[in-house]
Amino acid sequence: MKRLIDWHLKKWKNHPSRKPLLIRGARQVGKTHAIRKFGKEFKNLIEVNFELTPGAMQIFEKDLDPKRIIQQLSLQAKEDIIPGKTLLFFDEVQAAPQVLTALRYFYEKMPELHVIAAGSLLDFAIEQVGLPVGRVASLYMYPLSFMEFLSASGYHRFIPIIMNQTDKEEIGAPFHGELLDLLGQYFAIGGMPEAVVEWIKTNDPKASFEVHHQIIESYQMDFNKYAKKHQIKYLEQLFSQIPYLIGEQFQYKNIHGDYRKRELAPCMDLMSMAGVIHRIYHTAGQGLPLGAQINLEWFKVIFLDIAIAQAVLGVDLAEWFLKPGAAFVNKGMIAEAFVGQELLCYAQSFKKPRLFFWRRAEKNSRAEVDYIYEHEREVLPIEVKSGPGGKLRSLHLFLEKHPEVLFGLRFSTLDHSVQERIVSKPLYAVASIAHADQKEALLFLAE
Repeated sequence: MKRLIDWHLKKWKNHPSRKPLLIRGARQVGKTHAIRKFGKEFKNLIEVNFELTPGAMQIFEKDLDPKRIIQQLSLQAKEDIIPGKTLLFFDEVQAAPQVLTALRYFYEKMPELHVIAAGSLLDFAIEQVGLPVGRVASLYMYPLSFMEFLSASGYHRFIPIIMNQTDKEEIGAPFHGELLDLLGQYFAIGGMPEAVVEWIKTNDPKASFEVHHQIIESYQMDFNKYAKKHQIKYLEQLFSQIPYLIGEQFQYKNIHGDYRKRELAPCMDLMSMAGVIHRIYHTAGQGLPLGAQINLEWFKVIFLDIAIAQAVLGVDLAEWFLKPGAAFVNKGMIAEAFVGQELLCYAQSFKKPRLFFWRRAEKNSRAEVDYIYEHEREVLPIEVKSGPGGKLRSLHLFLEKHPEVLFGLRFSTLDHSVQERIVSKPLYAVASIAHADQKEALLFLAE
């Protein structure tokens, strides 16, 4: 499968002022596979997994001199490590946090060596030892986006059509209907690589559904790796209940059980660091940067993958194959979460993305815009409608309160159209507002 990260790794390889690279993302989103595939671009790949070979940690205990380290790693691997020709890959570095500190010295004393580090719980190691400022780059990875899903499924021909479609022209039948059917498949299968591979291999959604439950179990087993013993029960409650609260402003009192914010809030932070959930923060939307106007107490939450979220909910995912039109109408919160996932995937590649929403501050007001997004250095309000209807009152109100905003965007099951300051795009076309540095990567998927 082609991934967006493949393009960015190739660009990183040839960059004249390249830094050691961290690949950051949740467990099982495809980090290790992508790096191993990238390793074929080199004469050789030296992989050091600190969970499988804990003795490798001792190499970093004496000092952090890169020359000594690669000499000992070379002896251990029984292969030469040649700067410019070897890819050195440190995996599961949360088991050896001092490796992160060592990356600084690889940058300063051996910049010609290509070094990548990754780990399923990498952010916990970063919190423990920090990152050398200006000495390390980060590349963020998520489950497959819908464009990656199309590419993997053999429908890559649709990608340039979606990317280049003008808002004033419809894609039209039969392509619009076919793309909605494919989107229904994605809503059921999701973007976890193993689930997508099973779908492509077997064309049997049940095989993918089994993978979903295996992934859920592995995420729950991970709680022991990053939480204190007394926090496990809080994590279990949050994990099982957050999918019910997608699309709503999150309130700790809505978590069933006799739990308090002071107990649950730290566990929300842990799940966020593990990449299992993503927060969507309230912003006033008065201008850029959007993060300068956030209210940290007002936020919504989405899961890392819509199919995993639905599996936790116990939703019958077969509905997306049997009656996709009805499923879209009845699953507004899933459509909203899907757009959030897509915005993360298509954000600026080497910068950690953040999601925002807007809600009118007046008491008893229910006006809310699902996402406030920075697009081409402008504020872009986004409403998500799972079906074809909707009056867009909140979006119109936002535009009225923010006359400097050029237009608002609606994603729905409708085809492209423009009406005054409202642009309508189909749900499958979120990639059309991708950050500039992702557009080449998206077209690479279509090759």
